[in-house]
Amino acid sequence: MPWTSHQYNQHFAAELARLKGDGRYRTFAVLERLCGEFPYALMHGPEGAKKVVVWCSNDYLGMGQHPSVLQAMKEAVETWGAGAGGTRNIGGTAWIHTKLEQELAAWHGKQTALLFQSGYAANETTLATLIRLMPGCAVFSDVGNHASMIAGMRGYQHKHIFAHNDGTDLERLLAATDAAKPKLIACESVYSMDGSIAPLPAIADLARKYGALTYLDEVHAVGLYGPTGAGVAEQMGVSDRFDVIEGTFGKAFGLAGGYIAGAATVIDAIRSHAPGFIFTTSMPPVVAAGALASLNVIKTAHDLRARQQRQAQRLREKLIAAGLPVLRCETHIVPLMIGGAHCCKGVSDWLFENAAIYVQPINYPTVPVGEERLRLTPSPLHTDAMIDELVDALDYLWTQQHLPRQMVA
Repeated sequence: MPWTSHQYNQHFAAELARLKGDGRYRTFAVLERLCGEFPYALMHGPEGAKKVVVWCSNDYLGMGQHPSVLQAMKEAVETWGAGAGGTRNIGGTAWIHTKLEQELAAWHGKQTALLFQSGYAANETTLATLIRLMPGCAVFSDVGNHASMIAGMRGYQHKHIFAHNDGTDLERLLAATDAAKPKLIACESVYSMDGSIAPLPAIADLARKYGALTYLDEVHAVGLYGPTGAGVAEQMGVSDRFDVIEGTFGKAFGLAGGYIAGAATVIDAIRSHAPGFIFTTSMPPVVAAGALASLNVIKTAHDLRARQQRQAQRLREKLIAAGLPVLRCETHIVPLMIGGAHCCKGVSDWLFENAAIYVQPINYPTVPVGEERLRLTPSPLHTDAMIDELVDALDYLWTQQHLPRQMVA
């Protein structure tokens, strides 16, 4: 007999019950960002709204509330209205889109750039299209790559996974592949869950040696690293050795959307063949205007970048001094390792209820089971006092609950 509506509902209810039993059921925090008061926000719950300090925002520099960005967006919506009017092919290409693409390309030292509605769409669509345009291509992907990159390669039979940031393992796989095949190496510069940095010069050397195209996700690096904030590739002086650089406006830019930058022929091939670009309504001009204004600030935001790095280092050092299990890394991301989904959620709930601190638990599938954590992201606007309050609250909780204080290498 065919399934009934009741059976479908029972099936999905069982799936949700399994998630809840594993401690992996995700509850959305309803936040009301307060313009001009970042990193404070109002968190809405059954008992009303409560003002909290947000410690897990990806608005790394607070650009989502920068006066220049707000003014540009106000002027844009008054001038052009709210929507884009369609896809880029059908009435949806605005002057501000092309201007932003030109500025992004110049920023990364590339010939051209292409906008997407999100960083996820940029990764998934571009990688899937590149693979489709190069029949028989051998793809080499870091095991730690983001879900959006994995989605772009999903189901592809010639995919090889190399150990995280391991050039030796990558070369082993490259050397075992037919030299006549086209090849694509895909990696990130800063990995968002552990804060590690890829050995970009070594990867670029291997790409040249074995004749591979290179794809670099700089989502968690653009705005934050390099002399003009163009990312880790700029900081390491290897931007010209990566064929496609992907970035987002959803992190340090403080907005939403994504992009790729590279050689004109490569980017034009993506523009002309990628369904995820061709059939998607283009970015609202008001968002593009905000992104352009944010970019213009970011290029010379040396003080913001320096203060963010100082605050991240200060938080890391205080956590280490308190004997709390922080994962050691050198980036702006400070992972506090907990392990156990229920415990991770419990720590997050306790911080909210007792210290007016909001930090979302990170569970599987974002991280492997057993590696649950709090992902702390200090900004230039998190004060020394806020850092002290966070560390003191965590130290008290760890003592009261007898949580393990081992260090993480």
